[in-house]
Amino acid sequence: MRVAGMIRYMALLITLLGIWFIMQTYFDHRWKAISLRSWLGVTDKPRSKQLPRHKCGNQKSCSQNYFAFKIVSGAANVVGPSICFDGTVLMSSVKNNVGRGLNIALVNGTSGQLLKADTFDMYSGDINKLDTFLREIKHGTIVLSASYDDAATKMNDQVRAHFVKLGSSYVNQLGFRDNWVFLGAKGLMNKSPFEEHIKNARETNKYDGWPELLEMEGCVPRKMD
Repeated sequence: MRVAGMIRYMALLITLLGIWFIMQTYFDHRWKAISLRSWLGVTDKPRSKQLPRHKCGNQKSCSQNYFAFKIVSGAANVVGPSICFDGTVLMSSVKNNVGRGLNIALVNGTSGQLLKADTFDMYSGDINKLDTFLREIKHGTIVLSASYDDAATKMNDQVRAHFVKLGSSYVNQLGFRDNWVFLGAKGLMNKSPFEEHIKNARETNKYDGWPELLEMEGCVPRKMD
């Protein structure tokens, strides 16, 4: 009986050792495989196809000898406007260089380099400051403009005429708290195709006392000498 008991005991021990060895080998192999896959950055999850990123976050890229741009007006008197050109944000609330009224950036039409950026209070500011700014723009300069809060109260015929010469079609219609985004150029022979305007109207306003913001993007040709 003792001999039979010892044989059963040894058989059970061998069986348990065999199970332990198999499990140890399997899990050690699995752990090494998982660790190696993790180290290599391999995952079992399907990778989502990454969409290409375009300059200024635009939906499409621009052809050679074209600059990408995006202009976003302010939203009511809460969220400031932004102006991006050739992949660089020129004016925005984050850069702390926007303000109530008109926000204007001047860019070299050949190189795409920023020449000047300024903001003009069109509610209580000095309109002569804007008049001088527009008069001094040099031929071949690209002009990007975005409204914020109110861009028209101080607007006069002289300033409107400057924007008309830059290619604007809507500046003469610009009224109190209208939203307006515009890209033109000094020396432009025709009307600019890059302009949007929305009236401040109680029936259609998105915000209390202000229309919805405007967002315009596109590709503007480089000035070739």
